[in-house]
Parts: sequence; C-alpha cells; structure tokens
Amino acid sequence: MKRLFSILAIACFMTFGTVNAYTNANTNTFVNTIVSATQDEAADDAAEESLGFHQELKKRFIEGGPGFMGIVLLCLILGLAIAIERIIFLNLSTTNSKKLVQEVEDALSSGGVDAAKEVCRNTKGPVASIFYQGLDRTDEGLEQAEKAVVAYGGVQMGQLEKNVSWISLFIALAPMLGFMGTVIGMIQAFDKIEAAGDMQPSLVAGGIKVALLTTVFGLIVAIILQIFYNYIIAKIDSIVNDMEDASISLMDLLVRNKN
Repeated sequence: MKRLFSILAIACFMTFGTVNAYTNANTNTFVNTIVSATQDEAADDAAEESLGFHQELKKRFIEGGPGFMGIVLLCLILGLAIAIERIIFLNLSTTNSKKLVQEVEDALSSGGVDAAKEVCRNTKGPVASIFYQGLDRTDEGLEQAEKAVVAYGGVQMGQLEKNVSWISLFIALAPMLGFMGTVIGMIQAFDKIEAAGDMQPSLVAGGIKVALLTTVFGLIVAIILQIFYNYIIAKIDSIVNDMEDASISLMDLLVRNKN
C-alpha cells in the first residue's frame, strides 16, 4: 500500500511538473510572440513615418491640383532663389568698418589721399566704395566730398535692396493663389451638388479638399519666404547703419587731415 501511494505521489508530481513546464513554455512562447509582433509593428510604423512624409507631401500636392499648386511652387522657387542670392550678396558686402577706418587713417597719415584711395580700392564692400568716392572729391573741398559720400551712399543702398521687392511680391502672391484655389474648389463642389440635385458628402469632399490644400500650401510658402525676407531686411539695415557711421568717421578724418 505504501508503495502504491508512493507511485501515485511520484506520478502526480511528475504530471504537475510537466503541466507547469508546458504552461511556462507556452506562456513564454506567447509572450515572445506578442513582443516580436509589437516590435515588428513598431518598426513598420517607424519606417512608415520616416518614409511617409515625402510621399504624403507629394500626394497632397498632387491632390491640390497641378494648376494652382504648380504656381504656388513656382513662387516658392523664385522667392528662395532671390533670397539666397541676396543673402550671399549681403554677406559679401559686410565690411569691418572699424578696421577700414583705421587703415584709411594710417594711409592718410603716411601716404596722403592717394594711399588712402588705394586702401579703399583693395577693399570690397559698399563702405569702401563710399570712402573712395569721398576721398576722390577731397581736392574739391570738404563740402563736395560730403555730397559725394551722401550721393554714392544712396546708390549703394539701392544695390543692397535690389530685387527684395520681388520677395515681398511672392509673399503676398502665394496665399492669394491659395485662397483663389479655395474659391475654385468650393465652386466645383457646388457645381457637383447642383448637377446631382442632392447634398452628399462624397460629392463635395473632393472640392473642399482641393480648397484646403491650396490654402495650406500657399500659407506655408508665404511663411517660409517671410522668414528669409525679415532676415534680409535686418541685414540691409545693419549694413546701412554701418555705412552711415563709417561716413561720419571718414568726414572727421578728412577734417583733421585738412587742418
């Protein structure tokens, strides 16, 4: 009898252990499957997010219609081209005016007006050009030199502001084209309603989508160009202020050199 109880106990223990092992194995397999599926899904979502932005942008651009969306894109391209050209020109036009004033002063003290003109001739930027025009009129008197500085300063300012008005035009034109696309999309939606004689969401969804997409892209273009425009205007103001301060310093140098 004891042997029978022992055999039954051992059998029950082995059965319970086998069930636990099987359960644990199935549980681990199930958990690993869920984790693997979750990781794969997360990886697919990450890949979709990384690759889907450009595809989504392209899709929305095509859905907006090639007519107005193409014109809005053209405004962006032309505006950015002008903005980049202006930024490069303004950066090249920036001069260390304090260093230039010191070099001109040293040249005036050592070699006279001709040496100072040579320094200005070898220096790039509107400040050096203004200095050269003022020094070139010193033989005619300080008053004529001052007039030359003021007049040529206006010429240099015009060169700094060249084509900037086109950027402001594209800033205003892009959202206007977007709003026009909105109006046309709404008109198309109402035309479909009139032709069908019934108010169905599927009839007006396409027209409203075109209306919203053209407006969004027009506003995006205007925002991008506005940032560049403000930077360019700030850069021009900085250069103009530097030109004015340097011109005053030049006239002071001419007055001291004349005496």
